[in-house]
Amino acid sequence: MANDWLGLKGKVVAITGAVGGMGTKFSEEFAKQGANVVLIDLIKDKTEAYAKQLSSEYGVETLAVQCNTTDEAEVDAAVKAVTDKFGKIDVLVNTAAILRFSPLEDLRLDEWKTALNVNLTGYFLMSQRFGRVMIQQKHGTMVHISTVASRYPETYSGAYSTTKAAVNMMSKQMAAEWGQFGVRSNCVLPCLVKTPLSENFYSDPNVENGRKRLVASRRIGTLDDIANTVLFMASDRSDYTNGGEVTVDGGINMMISDMIPKPGGRRQYAIDHHQPAKK
Repeated sequence: MANDWLGLKGKVVAITGAVGGMGTKFSEEFAKQGANVVLIDLIKDKTEAYAKQLSSEYGVETLAVQCNTTDEAEVDAAVKAVTDKFGKIDVLVNTAAILRFSPLEDLRLDEWKTALNVNLTGYFLMSQRFGRVMIQQKHGTMVHISTVASRYPETYSGAYSTTKAAVNMMSKQMAAEWGQFGVRSNCVLPCLVKTPLSENFYSDPNVENGRKRLVASRRIGTLDDIANTVLFMASDRSDYTNGGEVTVDGGINMMISDMIPKPGGRRQYAIDHHQPAKK
């Protein structure tokens, strides 16, 4: 905080899904930077307890808001609570989302609608309502947690990829419409990151090692990797980035050719068939 390179000290940052997975980490990291943190989640007791913990530990102001992000009235009440306490909103981080596994042919309509409602409508409502405040105050930044699976299908995951792809486009539209008012909207696209949601995938060492081999950086991402990017995108250091999609995946999206087998392995095949320069 002494350096405050990101310039987040004193900013008011609202985070949805604040006591689940990534949101918990983001809330702490913003508090470490001296930002005043609004924790928005469904679980009242847990949210209030974590807000008090962050305030005590980092000396910042916090606000715990119980809110269903898909309910208009509750979202409006959340915005009012924030503006009543702080008088402004500088940053919104949309994190709350769900993942449900199912082949498309078996996916029930209610499951499809639930994913759309939480992953897309919830992001829209929070962005629209806080966006109105940002437009009025002539500044504000939004960071939406999307996924690499918004570009490449996450097979057998129901509506997940579809909803996240829609989030990417929604963010671009917000940037295009609201940029003139000093409002920025960007997406962060993680992949292969250990979170409370995905940790069971890595209980088998063979699975983890197999996944590492798919990543250019040869490691699985951490919550720190994602939080660092979110904080940067929320700060004025990224002020000329609007409507962007920042991929944080260790380079897995570039590795599709490497996944296609060659005799002896792709690297060894290249070594064996390399023609040395003529002397």
